[in-house]
Amino acid sequence: MRATLVQAGERLVVSCAERWVARVLAEACPDAWHPVGSTVPDIEVFVSTERAPMDLTGAEPLTRGAWLRRGDVLLTNAAGSGFDLGVRVEGDRLRVEARWRPPLREHAAAYALRSRFHLLARAALVQYPALWWSGRRGRAPLHAAAVTVGDATCLLAGPGGIGRSTLLLQAVAAGEHACSDNLCVSDGVWTHGLVEPVRVEGGGGRRMAYGRSERALPGRVDALRPDRLVVLRRSNAAWPVVNPLEPTAAARAITAGTYMAGELRRYWAFAAALALGTGIGPSHPEVAETSAELAARLPAYEIVLGAAPSAGLAELLSHASAVML
Repeated sequence: MRATLVQAGERLVVSCAERWVARVLAEACPDAWHPVGSTVPDIEVFVSTERAPMDLTGAEPLTRGAWLRRGDVLLTNAAGSGFDLGVRVEGDRLRVEARWRPPLREHAAAYALRSRFHLLARAALVQYPALWWSGRRGRAPLHAAAVTVGDATCLLAGPGGIGRSTLLLQAVAAGEHACSDNLCVSDGVWTHGLVEPVRVEGGGGRRMAYGRSERALPGRVDALRPDRLVVLRRSNAAWPVVNPLEPTAAARAITAGTYMAGELRRYWAFAAALALGTGIGPSHPEVAETSAELAARLPAYEIVLGAAPSAGLAELLSHASAVML
């Protein structure tokens, strides 16, 4: 496999000598991968068939499981995925070499907990490197999704399990466009999506946790510019309620939802190790600052979803606009 995709606003070229790894990467979002053209990539990822440990001769320890050797950052069992990574910065390009060398526990988990392994492999190989490299451009990771709704573009935020994916899928099924389901990066103006499947009940693909399964996200685009902010919350009330939301509360909701996200739980240590070893990028992504910038600039609403089946996003937003008048 040698293919390219756009991830968090960065162009990746992935060369994968391990066929089974290529299947893991391409399985969830096959339409996102394209033939490699003449455009110089921002990130190159090479998945090797080599099983020997990376050469640590002369390497200095950064922390447990991370070393610095002549400018390269070497990570063992990166993000608990079973892959060792060698990360090198070459000017404006990031190069990543991956070797499948799992400790016994991760090797067993890869077979016994296959859905978990697929998530970790995608994160370590194509998501986390792109998130970190995108941080050089002042973009922070957010647990949110941008989606068009008629003439509007919403940044849809809220903790996992609230119902965001269901609303988003209803919108794209009606012909709208979204840049991601769960994760994106933002500079406070533009939102760049992460290539990932949607995980919902009855998705039809690989079975995941909480009774959900994967399916491709239709109508996906690489980036959108939100003009309003929608924070979702759920209650036991019968029907949804729409309220205006103060900027401070909106920023807090985005920030808290991001740090609560299981998809990013292993990212913070990954990003900090690369920032410390290379001296590039923020040691801690500016999640709170970016959330505050978005909340200060965009009109914000809180939609409290009730127990009854919810109206579509377009109808909910029409109520939101009426509330703001």
